[in-house]
Order: sequence, then structure tokens, then C-alpha cells
Amino acid sequence: MAKYVYRFSEGDMGQKDLLGGKGANLAEMARIGLPVPPGFTITTEACRAFMRDGQVPPELRVEVTMALREIEDTLGRRLGDFHDPLLVSVRSGAKFSMPGMMETVLNVGLNDASVKGLAEFSGDERFAWDSYRRLIQMFGKTVLDIDGELFAGALEARKRAVGATSDVDLTADDLREVVTAFKQIVLEASGREFPQHPREQLEMAIAAVFGSWDTERARLYRRRERISNDLGTAVNVMTMVFGNLGETSGTGVAFTRDPSTGHAGIYGDYLANAQGEDVVAGIRNTLPLAQLETIDPTSYAALLQAMRRLETHYRDLCDIEFTIERGTLWMLQTRVGKRTAAAAFRVATQLVDENLITMDEAISRTTGAQLSQLLFPQFDADAPKELVTTGLAASPGAAVGEIVLDNAEALERTRAGADVVLVRRETNPDDLQGMIVATGVLTARGGKTSHAAVVARGMGTTAVVGAEALDVDLDAREVRVDGRVLRPGDVIALDGSTGEVFLGDVPVIDSPVMRYVSDGLEAGLAACGDEAMVELLRSVDRVMTHADATRRMGVRANADTAEDARRARARGAEGIGLCRTEHQFLGERRECIERVVLAEGEAERGAAIEALLPLQRDDFVELLDAMDGLPTTIRLLDPPLHEFLPDLTELAVSVALADADGGADLRDVALLAAVRRMHEQNPMLGLRGVRLGLKIPGLFALQIRAVAEATVELRRAGRDPRPEIMVPLVGSVRELQLVRDEAEAILAEVGAAAGLELALPIGCMIELPRAALTARRIAEAADFFSFGTNDLTQTTWGFSRDDVEGAFFADYLENGVLTISPFETLDADGVGALVATAVSGGRATKPGLHMGVCGEHGGDPESIHFFHDAGLDYVSCSPFRVPIARLEAGRAAALTREDTTA
Repeated sequence: MAKYVYRFSEGDMGQKDLLGGKGANLAEMARIGLPVPPGFTITTEACRAFMRDGQVPPELRVEVTMALREIEDTLGRRLGDFHDPLLVSVRSGAKFSMPGMMETVLNVGLNDASVKGLAEFSGDERFAWDSYRRLIQMFGKTVLDIDGELFAGALEARKRAVGATSDVDLTADDLREVVTAFKQIVLEASGREFPQHPREQLEMAIAAVFGSWDTERARLYRRRERISNDLGTAVNVMTMVFGNLGETSGTGVAFTRDPSTGHAGIYGDYLANAQGEDVVAGIRNTLPLAQLETIDPTSYAALLQAMRRLETHYRDLCDIEFTIERGTLWMLQTRVGKRTAAAAFRVATQLVDENLITMDEAISRTTGAQLSQLLFPQFDADAPKELVTTGLAASPGAAVGEIVLDNAEALERTRAGADVVLVRRETNPDDLQGMIVATGVLTARGGKTSHAAVVARGMGTTAVVGAEALDVDLDAREVRVDGRVLRPGDVIALDGSTGEVFLGDVPVIDSPVMRYVSDGLEAGLAACGDEAMVELLRSVDRVMTHADATRRMGVRANADTAEDARRARARGAEGIGLCRTEHQFLGERRECIERVVLAEGEAERGAAIEALLPLQRDDFVELLDAMDGLPTTIRLLDPPLHEFLPDLTELAVSVALADADGGADLRDVALLAAVRRMHEQNPMLGLRGVRLGLKIPGLFALQIRAVAEATVELRRAGRDPRPEIMVPLVGSVRELQLVRDEAEAILAEVGAAAGLELALPIGCMIELPRAALTARRIAEAADFFSFGTNDLTQTTWGFSRDDVEGAFFADYLENGVLTISPFETLDADGVGALVATAVSGGRATKPGLHMGVCGEHGGDPESIHFFHDAGLDYVSCSPFRVPIARLEAGRAAALTREDTTA
């Protein structure tokens, strides 16, 4: 029989799959002797059983009773007792932190009788009724699914009625009236009385946590973060400790380092006479954590000691929730803290300097996605700007967009193509949809550890919180600030690094990190505006330098022009993995290829090819010169044929209209006949790639000769060109052999005429399932393989990328057929299996066969780790993503070393 309940004293931090992140970390804190209130964790297995059977496992109730009685015996109090009640909190806790999960329910066990016992125990009637109203409010919203605004409205109405400005100004009598109002809301909204039996409250709360795993907002977050739907969530039941027992009590959130900047120091928020959700929800603006030293120096010292101990134990930035009950510190939660991209790089190198982690661990704790955020533009400091207000800088970045006030508005405007900034009084998990699509988040309330701040940092979204001058009026659909009225659709700009909010669009410039990856460290340092940015840039440089020294895979770029090649080389590209030569024939040159394709007879085709040769040669001279000394993979023409022909419908209409006016041009009539003859219903699976080269004599020969002559010209000039000729869309070894025979003859001819040996590598793309499955044979004629994962994905799935992404991908993502587009991250199970088969087959024939990937997946972090594990020699990606690929290739090598030494 499965064990569903673990006491906090039974687990450890390595059991996140079973106990969830929260439960595993609570167990770890208890294990190392930190003050954790007694409690227990209900496992993720129980949640999976609930999802499978549609009910709580019967055995769970027995195990909960055993664990609960153990707590009662230890503390000498019973759940919901009329005189000295034991109260508990109920929290969700999946393996991964999920903002979309159920909110905490505090004070479970209170009822009309035990509220009097709590008043007797505490000696504070106001505290007891405040705790009771919190239970009804949280239980009603999260367990009974009642609109939270109903409770908030009733509370605000009472405050207005008695002239109170804050919740803490309400008296015991006021709160008793609030409880009565809340119970009426529960009755009217749910059709039942608020449950009075403590055990019923507990069981309903546990079932609600299980049910919250499958809510829309939880599924939405899991899709975004690509978290498996079958993990389930654990449930944490903890003895209540009270931060709302007067001014000697309080609650707070602490970070061992600033999660926004990474700087060491005392960082966090504290609220006296409050319970934990007050801080996280941002309902009341908080005090800086450092002020706790003045309020309660003893608890402050104990907290600092616990923070240091946790950071040393976890060897990382830790996020901590705590409560002080009448001068006694209790630790309620810890986890490795989410952080901004800038903080990730700073903290990683700081911990290396403090000898807590190695450089391999440092690069494993920074990601390509974080580096990408640092490459985003920032506001131009010298541009004119109209300041609207200033809040707390919670998550850095430069965000410009239209004001939206709720999820529906955010989704509607983003679907229309607009950038939006979500503006709220404070956010809660219900706002997740809007936060995901928004470019920035702005709140009037809350501190740097509020829901808005924490979630935005985790998603890499720009955020400014606690802008107290804002009056967000949802009823009037407007935002008032210092006499100015802003409405949905008005454009504002958020600077998440300074907390400033500007009216209208604000110009942006390259970030110093972009200058660094484009022009080097000195150029990046010159662009830094302050010492903090200098520190960040040096951290990025240390991480990137180690990643380059660590990675096994090379990083090349996909570049079609000399300008793109130079840009890629400046960003650290070690060659070109894909030059798409068809891109060199767009615009005015398109007619040149059209003449080759539609030529009638060898003489006409020969003349058309002769005219193209010097153009192609010049292209390759420029490209190879820009990549001097580095491998440059040149793919022979691979366009769908229709891209080089006039549009059939337009040409037919033109000829028909000309006929009606007295006769069409004979050339146009002949052209129409040729286009009709070559028209394809599905050009992406038609006459393209190697098929086009074999069908149209001289087409590939033109390009091969141009590469050979460009190589000769550069060698004579003392340069070191290193071209590689790649044949596209090969499905049979015979196709490659035919092109190779032609290529070798041309290379020998051009080389002999120049007195040089031109032994250029000739390889092929693996982009068809048959090519992957027959790679053992294809390798006989190939010097290298390059995986074209875009087409390999299309042909494996039977998807036409241009058609399906807009047609049904959204539905597939919604219902879980896909967790992410397979064109964005490699489908490891399907397409990846073909890649692995091709690698194995190719190297069985030629053990040293060089292999890389040139599809867009070459710049995707998760895909890069797959390619590393598959044994590829390099990845190739767009010039912009070269630094990201360098870092991720280093991370893949470092993580592999960690796994082998663990």
C-alpha cells in the first residue's frame, strides 16, 4: 500500500518528485534544525490517485488522522478545540513552483465556537476574529470558488463605514460584523453554510488543492513552462503560527541576495501584525526587511543566522517565508529563489568567488534564455521622456505597450497584434493569463516580493510594483495618477530597472551586453552607465569565457551574405553552418533563375547560366572572405520551384486580359505554358533540392563552379577560404553520388586550370526520414551530415509549417497533444529518434563523420542539449542566437560532467 503522508521530520530536499518542492524543502529545514512548525506533507502520489479515480484515496483519511493526532499530542492542543484550538494552514506544493496553483488557506479549524477559544488562548479578541474572517475569505475563494472581489468589497465597505484606512484599524466588533457578512456571501454564492466542522474544512481544503492541479490557470502555466501534466501536486498541512498577534508579531519574505540585481545584502519585505498572504498578495505595502532590526532585534538576528545557514546549505540564493509570533521566529518555506537574468549571472560568479560553487556549476545556473533577456534593448537615457510616476523596480527590462486592465482585455489586444502593459491594483493567480501575454506589469500595491514581482521575475517580464500614486479604478475603466487620467489603449513605458513609468513610446538602444557580444568586452564596458552594469558585464564575460572553454560542440551561424557572416563572427560564430544560396537570387536576380528554369534547349540554358556565374562567384568571394579561415557550408539551391516562377494565377489573368485587348505577347503565352507544365500542388514536397539540381542540367554545376573559382581567387590573394558543399533534400545515396561525381569533376577542372588542389568537403542535409533511416548507406558518399531539422520535422509529423501553426497548433497545445511547437523545440521522441538513428548509422560507416545541425533548433536551448547528448559536432543558428548557443553548449557539457561525477 502506498504511503501518502510524510511528517516534516521524515523527508529531505531530494524528494521533490514525491513531496513537491515546498514539502521537500520544509523537511530539509526541519532536518538541519531550523524552527519549522509541526506538520506533514501529502504526497504527489495521492494527487495522482485523486486525478485517476476522481476521489481522495480512502487510506489518505486514515493517514491524515494519524499525523494530525501526533501533532495534537505533541502540542497539547486539538484541531478546532473550543478552548485552546490547534489551527493549520493548507498549501499546494508541486515539484516546480507554479503561480497558477491554489492559494494558501490559513486558520483551518476555526468556527463559531473555536474563534472564542482562540480569543481566550491569545488574550486578543480582535486577533481571533481577524483570523476567522481570513479563513472564510480564503476558504470561500479557493475552496468554494467564490469570486474574491465579493469578500474584498465587503471588507472595504466596512472600512468605509467606520472610517478605517487599513485592515488593522478595524476593531474586534468590526471584524465580527465582517465575519457575518462573509458567511452570508458564502451562503448566497455557494448555496451552503460555511462548514463548521474542523475536519470537514481540512478535507475540503485538501481536495481543493488536488483539484487545483487541473485548473485552467495551472494548465496555462504548465504549458508555458513545459511542465508535465501528470506530476500532480503535494499538499502541505502545517500548524498555524500567527503573525497577527499584535506589534510583536509579523510576517515577511526574505531573499539571501537581491533577486532583482543579485547584490548581497539584507533583502525582503516585512509586515508587523500580519499573516503571510498579506505580504505575497501585495494588499498592504510592506516595510523593508532591514527595519525588522529596529522592531525586533532578537528575531532579526535569528533570521539572519537562518538565512546564512540556508544559503550555505543550498549553495544558492534562497527565498524564505517566515513568521514571528510574539518574538519567536518560525520558518514557513524556503526554495532556491527565482531571479532576474542579471541576478543569475551576478550570483553565479559571486558564489564562485565565495568558494561555494565551481565555474561548471556557475554556467549550469545561467541559461541562454537569461542571456537573451540581457541582449534586449534598453531605454535611451538621453531621449526625452514624460515621467508619470515611479514605483519599485521589481523585474528589469524596457516594456512599451497599451494599458490593459484585465485578462480579457490583454488577450484581445495581443491577438490583435498589440503590445500591452497589464495595470492592476495588485495581481493574484487569476491574473496569470494577462501576465503571460503582457510585455510589462504595473501594480499600485505590493512590494518586491509580491505576487506580481515574483511571477514577473520568474517569467522574465518587466515589472514595476507598489506605484502608490496610481488609483486603478476598474469600475470606471481608468487609471488616475496626480490629476492625469489614463485609459485602456493609452501607451505607457515601464523601466523595470529604475521603477519609472513614462507616458507614450520611449526610444530604445542596444544594451551593454549586446555591445559586448557584438564588439567585445571593452566596447561593452564603454557602454555601461554605472558600476553595477560593469559588474554584470564582467560576470557575463566570465560565464561566457568558461562556457566557450568547456563546450564540446562548435557553434556556427546560418548566414547568407557577407554582412550576416561578419555579424555572426563578431558574436563568436566559428563558421557558417548554412548559407541558403536561394536567398541570393531574390529581388532583381529572380529573373535570371527563371530564365534557367524555363530555358528551351541547352544553348538558351547555357547562356542563362553563363550570365549567373560571375554574380554567384562574387557572392561567394565576399562570403568566404568574411569567414576567412573558418568552415563555410554552402547549400546548393533548395527553393520550392514556384518561388522562381511567376504566380500561375496572376500570369493566367494577365494573358487572358491581354488576349481580350487584342492579343497577348507570345513570350507571355509560352511562359504561361511552361509555368502550367511545372505547376505543383504541394511545392514543399515537389521539385526542389537535389531533385531540382538533377532535373535541370547545369544548375548545381553553376554553383559548384562559382564556389571553386571563388576559392581559387581568395587563395591567390593569400586568404584561407574553407567552403563545404552541401546537397539538400537527399533521400537516396544515389542522388548524392550523382551530384558528387559532377562536383568532383568541376573541382578537378578548376583546380587544374589554377594549379591548385581543390579537395572541398561534399556532404548532404539529412532532412527526410528516409535519409535518416538509410544514413549508413548515404554516409558512403558524404564527407559530412547536416541535419535540416525544420524539414525533418515537417516530413516526420506530416505538418506543413506555414499552414498548421495558425490552423490547429493552438488547439493541440490546449488539449495537450503538444506542449510546445515542434518547430520551436526539437521533438526528441520522434524527430530526435531519427537524428539519433542517422548519427549511429553514419558513424557506423565512417566513425569520424562530421555532423551538425542547421535547422532553427540549433539556437534553441533545450534542443542544443539534445544535440550534445546525440554526439553532434556543432550547432548552427541565426547570428543573434550565437551567444545563446555558445552558453547552452557549455552548459550541456558542464551538466554532463556533473551527471558522470555524481
